[in-house]
Amino acid sequence: MNLAIEVNGLTKSYKTKSGDTIDAVKGIDLHVAEGEILAFLGSNGAGKTTTIEILEGFRDRTAGDVLVLGQDPQTAPLSWREDIGIVLQESQPDADLTAREAVGMYASYYDAPRPVDEVLQIVGLGDSARQRTKALSGGQKRRLDLAIALVGDPKLIFLDEPTTGFDPSARREAWEMIEHLRDVGATVLLTTHYMDEAEHLADRIVVISGGVIAAEGSAADLADQVKLHTRISWDAADAPSEAVPAPFRSLLVTSASEISIETTEVTEVVHALSSWATANNRRLDSLSVLRPNLEDTFLRLTDEGSAQ
Repeated sequence: MNLAIEVNGLTKSYKTKSGDTIDAVKGIDLHVAEGEILAFLGSNGAGKTTTIEILEGFRDRTAGDVLVLGQDPQTAPLSWREDIGIVLQESQPDADLTAREAVGMYASYYDAPRPVDEVLQIVGLGDSARQRTKALSGGQKRRLDLAIALVGDPKLIFLDEPTTGFDPSARREAWEMIEHLRDVGATVLLTTHYMDEAEHLADRIVVISGGVIAAEGSAADLADQVKLHTRISWDAADAPSEAVPAPFRSLLVTSASEISIETTEVTEVVHALSSWATANNRRLDSLSVLRPNLEDTFLRLTDEGSAQ
């Protein structure tokens, strides 16, 4: 497996005005395969931005080994930057340029850029190429940001909060556009505060908290690591607590109208309830199984990480 990013033992410390040392990043390891879409998640102050700026070559590290596309960002030659695309949360191309002119201007900075019209088609701006950037919608401006990042034909793209402020329709369109980056062979490191976005787009998720990697893997892997419970509930009128196997009854929470249980043994509990309903010729239409989502997992991981 070829790696686009290889980080071992990365640390970053700062000195405060009072002379104290703050450790923003505490010896993390991070590996991203070529062609992978990785979601790098963390709360404010977790060390996420510091790490990314080190990977982009905009901030020096205190210690550790870092290779991005085979080069150390601190000493990489200028030609290395042509292989890096960066989409910031906000950018401001000249408002009076058309979309084609804006992308063309950035294309002129590279020795071997992608054809401008091809890039505009990739990001879905082919029909808006002659429109001035000041007249583009919010979603179109985000597409233009991506076009500017792509025109240099980068091997690695950093996407920082790519859909912040988008309405649901524009977000879905942006997701399709990001997924299309696989087709052009790019590796993507994505940051986002939308957990559904990370779960939908990323091949793998890495969570940083308190300057350390709290967990990594798929959304399901992360949920297994924190052992969050699934909530099973049903109307008390549909089935009594006795329908649940005896070892689980101490975990039941009952009210006048509902019975619920939080457990990792979902199959056993649901099987017992459905078997009881079948044996007693009863319906369990109210039965609800609510699995923990990535947001629940993230909150648990970052709570635990901040306590370290």
